[in-house]
Amino acid sequence: MSFVRPMTPMDLLKFNPCNLDHLTETYNIGFYLEYFTKWPSLCKVVESEDGKIEAYILGKLEASPYPAPVEPYDPSLTIYRKKFSNYLPWHAHITCLTVAPGARRLGLATKLSEALEVAGDEANGWFVDLFVRVENEAAIKLYQKMGYSVYRRIIDYYADGADAFDMRKPLSRDKQRKTVRPNGENIKVDPAEVW
Repeated sequence: MSFVRPMTPMDLLKFNPCNLDHLTETYNIGFYLEYFTKWPSLCKVVESEDGKIEAYILGKLEASPYPAPVEPYDPSLTIYRKKFSNYLPWHAHITCLTVAPGARRLGLATKLSEALEVAGDEANGWFVDLFVRVENEAAIKLYQKMGYSVYRRIIDYYADGADAFDMRKPLSRDKQRKTVRPNGENIKVDPAEVW
């Protein structure tokens, strides 16, 4: 039996089994500590009965660093579709979600992402988004099963030159699903356009 709990700095010494997958992005210690400082309630682990970390998620709540061009924000306005298509309203973001190989297919990723979706709803966010490698077909299928769709393709997003899909799932605030769109795989953007 496993349980979800808040992630702590001490977990950084125990989560290597989750990071063995070549598709998992790892970061420096300062990066993780920044998340613990700014968004402690959005950093969680799944721990087994024997104390092993089976999965973890790092999340945050954010918006573009500049104010909305038109207040209140309305994604259906033409200005947002054409001139400010990369503006990000208040939303939840999954920075990292990974499951140790031996704990996959147990619903742990779903459980962790749902916890972040609840936090996004409680904060009145428009959607939850995440970036995933285009070649990570298993993760893409999992996210689609959970209600995420591709919003855009970010060319050369990763350090090795791989592209990323920006995937989104609308939250309760977006009742009309205005923050998602069909055929996002065909909308290509430069990493400089992504905040």
